Amino acid sequence: MSVKTLFAAAVPAAALIVLPSVALAHPGHALGTSFAAGALHPLTGLDHALAMVLVGALSVQQGGAARWALPAAFVAAMAAGIGLGATGLALPLVEAGIAVSLVLFGLAVAFGWRAPLAAASSLVAVFGLLHGHAHGVEAGAGFALVAGMLGATALLHGTGIALGLIARRHGVLALRLLAGGTACFGLGLMGAAI
Repeated sequence: MSVKTLFAAAVPAAALIVLPSVALAHPGHALGTSFAAGALHPLTGLDHALAMVLVGALSVQQGGAARWALPAAFVAAMAAGIGLGATGLALPLVEAGIAVSLVLFGLAVAFGWRAPLAAASSLVAVFGLLHGHAHGVEAGAGFALVAGMLGATALLHGTGIALGLIARRHGVLALRLLAGGTACFGLGLMGAAI
């Protein structure tokens, strides 16, 4: 790998470390109640968008039934988390958990981690619950809004699946750099959450 390629990868990764304020999809941000507002919401927080894309990429990396099971586990758990958050039920360490999800998903994709389907699905579901809770606290549980959030999440998973398939065919370096940068971003968010 050339120095130019390493530099091109290092600059965005370093920016992610020092910009934890770009994680905007958390309580304190005004939302509408429409499907469109819900669909846009997961895209407004870089932490949520990156986690959801990496779940898709991780599902391809796991192979087999995981390609659909991991995104499905995340979406189902996210829906439950939205419900919990909307009812006002507090979960401990949600922000720190979201940051940890970025670190773990990033490292898993960057290093080609593979696990039994039950373990990978359970891990993804735990973090899906936390991501959903953060959305639910902020958004409430209006049907249109939640449907938009879940639809956008599925779309982001699909994007990750496509990236994973492209990486498998054409080389995984770019995806691994994205994943490594995401892990660094998660470390930055962990510092902000603690």
